[in-house]
Amino acid sequence: MKKLYKILPYYWVSLILILLDQISKFAVRNSIEPNQIIKITPKFIWLTFVQNTGAAFSFSFGNPIVNRILFITISFIAIIFVIYLASKSKNKLELFSFALILGGAIGNLIDRIIWGSVTDFIWCDFPDFIMIRWPVFNVADSSIVIAIVLMIISTIFQKQTHEEKE
Repeated sequence: MKKLYKILPYYWVSLILILLDQISKFAVRNSIEPNQIIKITPKFIWLTFVQNTGAAFSFSFGNPIVNRILFITISFIAIIFVIYLASKSKNKLELFSFALILGGAIGNLIDRIIWGSVTDFIWCDFPDFIMIRWPVFNVADSSIVIAIVLMIISTIFQKQTHEEKE
C-alpha cells in the first residue's frame, strides 16, 4: 500500500494525458472528414482523420474483430504490467515515464473499446528518414514514444552514474 502512495501523484500525469488525448480525438472526429488532409505546414505537419484498427505502425492481423479483441487484451495486460513496474521503481524519471505510458495506453484502450479502432490524426514528414511520411499517430502514441525516450535516457544516465561510483 505504501508503494501505491509514492506513485499516486504520477497518476495525475496519466489522467491529464488521457483527457488531452480524448479531447483531441473528439475534436478531430467532429471537425475533420475521414482521410481529409489539413496542411498545418506545407510538408512537415498535416492533420488527417484515420481510424486505425491495427497497432503501432498500423500492424494488423487483417480482421478488425480479431484486432479489437487481441489489442484490448494486450492493452489490459500492458497496463497491469506498467502499474506493477511503477510500483517497483524508485527513479522519478522512470515513474514519470510509466505515467506517460499508462496515460497513452489507456487513451488508446478507450478508443478500442468504444470505437473498435484508434483515432489517429497527426501526420508528420521526417525528410529522408526511413519512409516518405511517418504513419499517422495521436497524443497517446506520442506520450508512449516520449516515455520510451525518457527511459532510455534514464537508463543511460543511471548506468553512467553507477559506473562513476564504482
